[in-house]
Amino acid sequence: MAEEKEIPEVSLARFLKHSLDILKNPLPFHSANFERLGDTFKLNISFTDSVTFSRDSGLLQHVLQKNQRNYTKTTIQTEDLAKYVGKGLLTAEGSHWQTQRKLIQPAFHKKQLTLLLDNIKAAITSEILKIETHKDFDIFPIMNDLAFQTVAKSLFSSAINEAEINQIQHVTEAAQKMLVRELRQPYLGWYFKASGKIEKHVALTGEARTILKKLIADRKKGSTRYDDLLDMLLDARYEDGSAMEEEQLADELLILFTAGHETTSNALSFAAQLLAKHPEVQEKIAEELARFTTIDLMQSLKESPYAQAVIEESMRLYPPAYFIDRLNIEEDVFEDTVIPQGTTLLFSLFEIHKDPDFWEDPLEFKPERFMGVTKSTYSSHYFPFGAGPRMCIGNNFAMYEMIIAVQTLVSNFKIAHKTSEIEITPLITLKPKNAILQFEKR
Repeated sequence: MAEEKEIPEVSLARFLKHSLDILKNPLPFHSANFERLGDTFKLNISFTDSVTFSRDSGLLQHVLQKNQRNYTKTTIQTEDLAKYVGKGLLTAEGSHWQTQRKLIQPAFHKKQLTLLLDNIKAAITSEILKIETHKDFDIFPIMNDLAFQTVAKSLFSSAINEAEINQIQHVTEAAQKMLVRELRQPYLGWYFKASGKIEKHVALTGEARTILKKLIADRKKGSTRYDDLLDMLLDARYEDGSAMEEEQLADELLILFTAGHETTSNALSFAAQLLAKHPEVQEKIAEELARFTTIDLMQSLKESPYAQAVIEESMRLYPPAYFIDRLNIEEDVFEDTVIPQGTTLLFSLFEIHKDPDFWEDPLEFKPERFMGVTKSTYSSHYFPFGAGPRMCIGNNFAMYEMIIAVQTLVSNFKIAHKTSEIEITPLITLKPKNAILQFEKR
């Protein structure tokens, strides 16, 4: 029998020594530990608590797919995030998650999404055309608004106004910033509670719920059908024939707003910066657009393999969901390493997506690596939407939206970069920083 391997540890003293740097950007700290200790290490964050970090893609597959029944999401999502966005699909576990997933999944089938493509295209075009030319221009606010508007129009068609969209956007972004502080400064948990900061942000999310419940009530009273996501969710029925209750529907809508816009806006901002650095890629997208044989949106998406490859390569280099968390229910063993019961695991997609043993020229932007190959070619080292039963339910929606957005951007503008490197701000998701570009009409 092989000898059991010990998971190397990072001391609490080292964690506290680097705590201010971790608050600003934890990735260099984690990267240094990976280089020093190997692909998996345990970080002590208090006298009693620890988190095990890993960039081992084999272990991630084991956790998400091969032995997924032994793993649940951690309290980061099921409690910390849930107190702000509720017990919806993203934060639910067990039988509640299974029931909700089965109910909601049909709304995100490709046939259903076809009904939303016109709304998606209109929302994207409206925002892209707000870009100002011949000046230094921060693309992130445009992409952030674009993603939020796309989710809002897909959920509610024209039933939600700008003030309501802006308020929900403000609430979700404020809650995220508060959650980041809680997670990166666990030693200040007492202060966050005593000062009322957590209570204040939880109350703030109540304002978003009020807006959502009013939209639900108005839709139920009305006779017009929009075939948007709200209609689909109101139509959905559990096995006993009952519909989703108002509180649960509000939770699901708030989570769709939060998860549906956050990662997409980040991914599109990074994609725009990469396009700016690679004008030849812009031209290849333009050439692909020129070869379209149809005006049908769904068919045109099928005729866009290069634009899709650009998005996939952007998310490889800058995965918006850059960490995946899990907690094991029972003790587990992976390749002679014992994972004690109740271990909190955080997997770094930021590292896995750049593994030099798998990816050729891992730091280079090469969309062609995703062309002419099946997903199985790279699925062992590529997890932008997760994997296994908990894979993101909106992955097709997000891909359609991002392909259309990149094509709309390139068809209207030529993009130039204004800074030497792409900067990042790791929060709950990986966000861009100083995404300053320059645009001229094509």
